[in-house]
Amino acid sequence: MLKEAQAIIENLSLLECIQCGRCTGGCPVSLKTVLNVRRLIYDTLLNDMAVDTHPELWDCTTCTTCSIRCPKEVNPAELIVGLRTALVDNGRLPPTVRDALKSIGIRGNPLNMSAEDRAIWADDLDVPRILDEPADTLLFIGCSPSYDPRVQVVSRALVQAFRAADQNFGILGEEEFCCAHEARRMGEKEMFEGTVEMYQEIFEETEFQKLVTISPHCFNAFKNEYNVRFDVEHYTQVISRLIKEGNLKLYNEVNLKVTYHDPCFLGKVNGIFDEPRDILKAIPGIEFVEMDRIRERSLCCEGGGGRMWSEGTNVEERLAAERVEEALDTGAEVLAVACPFCLLTLEDAVKVGGYEDRLQILDIMELIARAMEA
Repeated sequence: MLKEAQAIIENLSLLECIQCGRCTGGCPVSLKTVLNVRRLIYDTLLNDMAVDTHPELWDCTTCTTCSIRCPKEVNPAELIVGLRTALVDNGRLPPTVRDALKSIGIRGNPLNMSAEDRAIWADDLDVPRILDEPADTLLFIGCSPSYDPRVQVVSRALVQAFRAADQNFGILGEEEFCCAHEARRMGEKEMFEGTVEMYQEIFEETEFQKLVTISPHCFNAFKNEYNVRFDVEHYTQVISRLIKEGNLKLYNEVNLKVTYHDPCFLGKVNGIFDEPRDILKAIPGIEFVEMDRIRERSLCCEGGGGRMWSEGTNVEERLAAERVEEALDTGAEVLAVACPFCLLTLEDAVKVGGYEDRLQILDIMELIARAMEA
């Protein structure tokens, strides 16, 4: 691993590290596992990084808290991605991560679902296919919102909201496939680069001005890692603007006490904090309350960085369980989210904790759909 370690040192300026430990101190999983980011940097600098003996590398959620806290801008999160890349290149990775990556490569999604079934969620909605009919906006659905029944309701609600606001949009339908954001963070650099090239070819064949995503992970990929020619927005940015401009009307009261969980790749990474809150506050009847750890300090749900497909070294209590407890402390009836991973991990935590009668996990679009109902 000496060659890989040296390349990582040069690319990430690890020599700038002052070993202050703020990365490990801020890491949300460091208290639950033996993951020690500061130590990983130290070992890599010594070229003593036998990464195959460090299974805790797969505990990282790539939430970027360590990178945000680093006073020298070393970007420790990218160090872990780089070390995982070295593992993947040498065929040393957990079986569940291997299976997810294989499914992306063969079927275009990590869920082992058929590529032909990607747009079944929209069969009765008659959503235009943008490759056949140009539109102002390409709505990029993503993997979980396309296949997982729990998240498909979010996709359907967003389509209904776009139509209610008279938006001109289309989807790729069966031609859509995984953006490979999580593949890159699981160490599959070549798969990510190949996916970028394939999408660039597709985008050259389509006519649209803006791409809107459901997942913050897809949003981050297209906005920051794809080098695209068009604007990229998360759906909360669009829905917030449509409400403020009066194009999306919310008629019904939703009489619920609601708190909000900031997704890492929407909040910490891309600074989108206000728009989701503005939407919730605009829904008639909602009483909005905040948890203690919010915005830049929000606690990761532990779904990113491949953790949706890897248990890691600690399986007793995931961060989502801790986050649910924080939501319950506010007295909220609903913990609102704006990310498919957060929706699934937090809902699982509610079920495991036996809190179904006290707390619902709902995507913001589910609340919007209730407010739009005739």
